[in-house]
Amino acid sequence: MKHPLQEMMDLRRQGVKTGIPSYCTANELVLEEALLRARKLGTPVLIEATANQVNQYGGYTGMTPADYYKKVLDMASDIGLPESQVILGGDHLGPLTWQDLPEEEAMEKSEELVYQYARAGFTKIHLDTSMKVADDPEGLLSTETIARRGAKLYKACMKAYEELKVEKPDAMRPVFIVGSEVPIPGGAQEEEDTLAVTSPEAFADTVNAYKKAFADVGVPEGIKDVIAVVVQPGVEFGDDQIFLYDHDAAADLCNKLEEYPDFVFEGHSTDYQTKECLRGMVEDGICILKVGPAVTYGLREALFALSMMEKELVPANERACVIETLEDSMVLNPGNWQKHYHGSYKQLELARKYSFSDRARYYMGDENITEAINKLFDNLRKYKIPMNMLHQYMPVQYEEVIRGELTLDPKDLALEGVAYFMKDYEYAAQQKTV
Repeated sequence: MKHPLQEMMDLRRQGVKTGIPSYCTANELVLEEALLRARKLGTPVLIEATANQVNQYGGYTGMTPADYYKKVLDMASDIGLPESQVILGGDHLGPLTWQDLPEEEAMEKSEELVYQYARAGFTKIHLDTSMKVADDPEGLLSTETIARRGAKLYKACMKAYEELKVEKPDAMRPVFIVGSEVPIPGGAQEEEDTLAVTSPEAFADTVNAYKKAFADVGVPEGIKDVIAVVVQPGVEFGDDQIFLYDHDAAADLCNKLEEYPDFVFEGHSTDYQTKECLRGMVEDGICILKVGPAVTYGLREALFALSMMEKELVPANERACVIETLEDSMVLNPGNWQKHYHGSYKQLELARKYSFSDRARYYMGDENITEAINKLFDNLRKYKIPMNMLHQYMPVQYEEVIRGELTLDPKDLALEGVAYFMKDYEYAAQQKTV
């Protein structure tokens, strides 16, 4: 069976400017909406976990690759989405979480990481060895060093895939993404003034370095499994700023793809781009569109709106107080936002709630917050939301409810906050939308 991303590559070589969104999240409500939309659309859905979210030690979600794989596939089964429509990917797989170790130890852990992802059944693997480890010399890592380490990880993945095929003969051969022209996962940590677009030469250098590295470790055919290179096309976001895609600024880079028909670009940090910008990226060859914080931001935004209505409708002693519960959790456990948010006490308070970087997503799975969200939904089922109040706090959802396209159930209203962003990506990928 051909990998859906290889089918996408075939279509692009035929001149069809198609693409695919990549949802990088572990949030259950976001995952549910992504799977529901794939079922409605009849299209593949690409869902990814990062090395710091999910790894052999559990990551910040507490899940190993096998745990995450089972969770998503179980959810898909419950929703009625065939396994063949679900593509699971691993993002930034490499020494990301072991940079304080020397190369030998960091790479040993990285090889185990990618082995577990591929062995579990993940079929889209981003090999990212661009970060320095403890015994690397001063200065930037060379492309050759990055590729040499990446090729070792590729071999570990393919060993796992061959083992998986023994148990599951129809197991899909994984495809690979290389390169890393982006900040660490989750968006920029500091405010920026300008962004440098990857040069055509840097892209070509990455491809050539990997060709040589694969040959050097005895797997020259490995380059055929690589379908995309991560580049910086000039898009990014921070606490309250967004850099929109500029076709002209990225033209030299994108034109270089004409010389490499077997590759496309993967764009990270595409969150909050307009649908027109996203479509332009796909048409220019940046056709794997990574999105993470935007979809959880959409969920957080909807939950806050529901909470405001709860304050209007529900007696004080019965309220779920999601906003306050989330704030308390973030203040008591600042590790996931402290290095990212800066400024006065008030600025930090606002960033915890409203930052585009959405560090709040790291807390959404906490038991106390999950309980508060479920209580919020229950409260607003008991105290029904009036249409005039829905119009005030959720005008987008109001339009869909009034047209009969969405129910007044508070969970459905919250999921529509996620869908609001997903629809832009479906438009960009030239998928029909619902």
